Amino acid sequence: MMQSMTGFGKAGKELPNLTIQVEIKSLNSKGMDLNMRLPSVYREKELELRSEISKLLERGKVDVSVNIESKTEESAVKINNQLALNYYNQLKELAVLLKEDDRSLMGEVLKMPDVVKNEKKELDEEEWKAIKEALYAAIKDLQKFRKEEGSSIQSDFTKQLNSILDKLQQIEAHDPKRIENIKGRISKNLAEYIPSASVDQNRYEQELIYYIEKIDINEEKVRLKTHCNYFLTTMTEPASGRKLNFIAQEIGREINTIGSKANDADIQKLVVLMKDELEKIKEQTNNVL
Repeated sequence: MMQSMTGFGKAGKELPNLTIQVEIKSLNSKGMDLNMRLPSVYREKELELRSEISKLLERGKVDVSVNIESKTEESAVKINNQLALNYYNQLKELAVLLKEDDRSLMGEVLKMPDVVKNEKKELDEEEWKAIKEALYAAIKDLQKFRKEEGSSIQSDFTKQLNSILDKLQQIEAHDPKRIENIKGRISKNLAEYIPSASVDQNRYEQELIYYIEKIDINEEKVRLKTHCNYFLTTMTEPASGRKLNFIAQEIGREINTIGSKANDADIQKLVVLMKDELEKIKEQTNNVL
């Protein structure tokens, strides 16, 4: 099934002492552009997560945010009481000796080396397991979003390609008349300037055949139909975004050639309408996984 690169997923996990929330947002991108926000204690696991997320999501500009809220009043800051007391007593003795005011000694003590320490929390494997469970649930939610949007894009592609094929049928029906009109126009213009008795009919027919061959669009019509059908088939393949983009370029090339060779107002109007449908397709192929 076709998937969009755009999506959003969210999941949470409750532990006795923690609340875990994971959010994933994805936009279109040529490759995998992954940005992660993790609590510092889990930074050592970032490479592992990056590898797994890249395998599961393949492409896109992906933002992953992991938020952890503690349910208990825990502080990572610790005061070395004994060391602080030693500093305080020494500073107080010094203040008495120098006859200085000792009312601000406590502030100075807290500035002394190793009195206040920010203890780093150790990684808890149970917490990490819960974070990964929340992460996979968020990825699953994102993938569901991508598939729903991909299904909508696929329906639009089918509608737009069928519109192009319908206009191609109209061109095919009009093409024989176009050739006859061109022949008649050339004969009429020639008769206005050169008397028929002075025209070498053999040479005239040769030149006419050469010109008609130059503006023949039968090959382009066949290739355009083939590319459109190939596009419709490729849509059912997984991760087909890049391939669809290339096919859309080939479709555009054939439409442009038909337009440049047409030399017919009715066909050129149909070509403009086909181009309009193709532009809609091109915009969306950039968003397909």
